[in-house]
Amino acid sequence: MTDALRPMTKQRLYEQVLDRLRAYVTEGGLGAGDRLPTERDLAQRLGVSRASVKQAIVVLEVQGLVEVRHGGGMYLVRDNLDVEPVERMVERRRRLPDVLEAREALETKLAELAAERRTEEDLAAMRSALAHMAKEIEDDGHGVEGDRLFHAAVTAAAHSSILAEFMRSIAGQIAESRTESLRQPHRPARSLAQHQAILDAIAAGQPSRAAAAMRRHVRTVAKVRLLDWEPDGES
Repeated sequence: MTDALRPMTKQRLYEQVLDRLRAYVTEGGLGAGDRLPTERDLAQRLGVSRASVKQAIVVLEVQGLVEVRHGGGMYLVRDNLDVEPVERMVERRRRLPDVLEAREALETKLAELAAERRTEEDLAAMRSALAHMAKEIEDDGHGVEGDRLFHAAVTAAAHSSILAEFMRSIAGQIAESRTESLRQPHRPARSLAQHQAILDAIAAGQPSRAAAAMRRHVRTVAKVRLLDWEPDGES
């Protein structure tokens, strides 16, 4: 059944602020590294409350589009403010905790098994993935593809067809959690270092150490700004 005639909703005020900010960046030719007006200045110029501006800024932070430096202002991280629809963010926020819980359970076991069963070919695949991720980060990327390749290599190294099937079944949700994590400020380099610790433990054939390293990593992945966001904080 079509939902084209679903009830009309009034655009939240902070979403209107987002629209104005996106236009401001585009019309001003601003890019990554440029500073945006202060929260107080934006509220005055737009004629809205600081609460509305603050909510808009949080949405931009959640999506990794701006970085707010305490005492140092707000800066663009990307060359635009192409904001994801709020409704999509709300849906992802709803399912993310379950995805992260599943990742911790599955990937911790996969790392443990990989330390017991890995081959030299498996280790080569992991090292190649980390080199790919490092190059992405060096080129100012988030390292998303290298991250995917690394976790795929760990899964393959566990040589467990059933666990691999479980991972494939939630691949889309895992990709969401990966992107969410890696767009957090300074996260890509930290993730790369954690991957290296996982690889070192697997290469050393130490299952408990590999499991612990993977658990620490997935719990870091779980620390994302989205989960602190309250979408209905103001209308």
